[in-house]
Amino acid sequence: MGFGSYTSADWSKLKKSRKITESSDAGNIFEKKEMDPKFDPKYIACREARDSEDHPDSTPIIIGLDVTGSMGYLASQIAKEGLHETMMKLFSTKPINDPQIMFSAIGDCVDDAPLQVTQFESDIRIAQQLLDLWLEGRGGDSPEDYPLLWYFAAKHTAADRFEKRHKKGYIFTIGDADCHESIDGVDIKEIFNDEEKSVTSVKAAEMAKKNYELFHIHITSHTDTIPKMLRKAIPGRVMRISKNSIDALPELIVSTLMLFEGKKMEDVLNSWSDKAVRVVVEKSLNDLVISTDKGVEF
Repeated sequence: MGFGSYTSADWSKLKKSRKITESSDAGNIFEKKEMDPKFDPKYIACREARDSEDHPDSTPIIIGLDVTGSMGYLASQIAKEGLHETMMKLFSTKPINDPQIMFSAIGDCVDDAPLQVTQFESDIRIAQQLLDLWLEGRGGDSPEDYPLLWYFAAKHTAADRFEKRHKKGYIFTIGDADCHESIDGVDIKEIFNDEEKSVTSVKAAEMAKKNYELFHIHITSHTDTIPKMLRKAIPGRVMRISKNSIDALPELIVSTLMLFEGKKMEDVLNSWSDKAVRVVVEKSLNDLVISTDKGVEF
């Protein structure tokens, strides 16, 4: 997948056709009442991010959204403005070549839809598929099941970026809770139709890290503490952001890509003219404490 290009005009048409306005809430934006089988990992052997004539240097980016409980506001924010702003900033700053984006809705293993995954796309189909996800809005109490996406990425994705060019793609999970310690083998069979024993979250992260740089954006309103299990699974890759500052998620994601593609912190921050946004981004990026494969240390 990944043909065509994303444009503001296409986004405007889609918003109009879906009747999405500033006052739209999750129920208005996400109309599905059950999981579409085409997004069900049980029926997906592999999601591919391949080079094409339009995009000869494709880069896979996976964005996983926590859709449990009260987290519908996050998906709504991404759908209304966050996705469009992210795409426009990717094109204006060009931290990577030829982005191909896959969205994921992450629930809990106890849900009817624990995980949903779209195709890797480069045009308006990114947004079309995002809007066709089901916001089940259930889930158990914290912790959550972000490692489901890491497992899927490790076992069920393929990309020319790491197969041909030996470079990594990027995964961002976004939510307000820690993750479980492991995924039970019974759940792996039920969700992915894979024959696997229990996989720890640390192991799922290690598997995904072979081909992807992993990050988690922790939305916090009550504590500045980085969640314990996430800290263990992806040390130095958990960034904190206030719930009141999620409008800056596009800049934070793009800034992270800039850093890991070799730009200096000062140059990254100077990309944003809005001083309030710059403060939020800088504070979040300060949580990145390990080196990249390029030897860049933050």
